[in-house]
Amino acid sequence: MRGPEFLDTPEGRRIGYGRVAGDGPGVVFLGGFASDMSGTKATHLEAWARARGRAFLRFDYSGHGVSSGAFADGCIGDWAADARAVLDALTAGPQILVGSSMGGWIALLLARAVPDRVAGLVTIAAAPDFTDDLWDGMDGAARARLDAEGSVALPSDYGAPLPVTARMIAEGRARRIFDAPLALPFPARFLQGTADVEVSVAKAVRLLDHAEGDDMRLVLVKDADHRFSSPACLSLIEAAITEVGG
Repeated sequence: MRGPEFLDTPEGRRIGYGRVAGDGPGVVFLGGFASDMSGTKATHLEAWARARGRAFLRFDYSGHGVSSGAFADGCIGDWAADARAVLDALTAGPQILVGSSMGGWIALLLARAVPDRVAGLVTIAAAPDFTDDLWDGMDGAARARLDAEGSVALPSDYGAPLPVTARMIAEGRARRIFDAPLALPFPARFLQGTADVEVSVAKAVRLLDHAEGDDMRLVLVKDADHRFSSPACLSLIEAAITEVGG
């Protein structure tokens, strides 16, 4: 597989991406917080799309993977702008957005901003407004450190502690999904594992209740965790893409 290509965005960031030419509607994969486009779901779906002659796009947000910038300098608005730049510059026509964790939040922001560019939506353990959850989960000492120093390192189950900045928390509040109506005028599938300790089933149900659309389904998978990367889970993602427009 060839190396990544790069897109220079209007904001001056250099975004690494991998693209497969093929039939539409294309599939755009939006990864999670501190993840990159070499992850299991992204690469599996690229191979799935390639085998079917489908257009496919995966990319790294700024501060992630091979893209420019430092992770600690970013926030949800920057990463949503990266996704919008990629969507505008590298795809044509309505696309199927597949958003994992934070990528689900970004996919919902895109759906709200440019619904005409969305043919269908699949979220995997979607984490809208998760910066509020980070803030709510901090103890007094962590909040004081964030206020005094501008950042705090929070433990992660997936590697080294992750830096969370005051800007990230504050900026996320301006882009909440649950603060305003959310119209999804296209097929949408929300996939959620019951053993996910990062995103609760309650949040998945809240998203289903909050969104408005004629073709929405929440699929709960018993004992699936936040990674949602087992062979059975990957098959469910494929099936969901097919249902919403594949």
